[in-house]
Amino acid sequence: MTEITRAEVCAAACADAWRGAGEVLAHTAGVLPSIGARLARLTTSPDLVLTDGEAYFMSDPPPLGRTAADGGVVEGWVPYRRVFDIVASGRRQSMMGASQIDRYGNQNISLIGDWRRPTRQLIGVRGAPGNTANHRTDYWVARHTPKVFVEKVDVVCGVGNDRARGAKGLRFHDLGVVITNLAVLDYGDDGRLRVRSLHPGVTADEVHAGTGFELDATDAPETRLPDETELRLIREVVDPSGLRDREVSRGTGS
Repeated sequence: MTEITRAEVCAAACADAWRGAGEVLAHTAGVLPSIGARLARLTTSPDLVLTDGEAYFMSDPPPLGRTAADGGVVEGWVPYRRVFDIVASGRRQSMMGASQIDRYGNQNISLIGDWRRPTRQLIGVRGAPGNTANHRTDYWVARHTPKVFVEKVDVVCGVGNDRARGAKGLRFHDLGVVITNLAVLDYGDDGRLRVRSLHPGVTADEVHAGTGFELDATDAPETRLPDETELRLIREVVDPSGLRDREVSRGTGS
């Protein structure tokens, strides 16, 4: 078995976000979250529901980054309007990206700068408000930098813990973990981000330098390595073409 890469460590960490999730719809944005959901379905969460990212439930998903038109086995049709019913039911778990995220998990994917005259227009709020109001939401950040981990987001898309507490209509608000190319973060009792683990080879100083607010990683343990079964599934079944290495450089995890 060749040495374990940082991308494979991240893939296993993403899979852990769905560990024991049961029969819920996995919604993913990005290559590593998609690998993680598929890996979870093959290991710890066999009832996890996967789609082709468009209109079909898939018992066997298509090649990574493709749709049902390119392969896999269709299990059912899910028109767009039905997705909102699933979101509202809470039977869904998302792993989204974040262009900005603050210490309480407020997430921005809409724009950078003053919303009246933004310096950069991004993809809009998309489904982030509904996701964070209705079911568990995790985040994936491919580059852990101070531009992403900011003191204050320019626009709130996904609702953070500070805004959710005591807010009417947010009783199902549930932020899980934030997985980056450097570490796994979760939330303390005060709703603030904290470091759960550092990926192998990453130092606390690297995480500190990549975060625009106070985040102590001094005593954080090491993120677990994927076991041999998980490595085989990642390399031979889920991502044989190695798309994971395009999202996270081939630094080693062991």
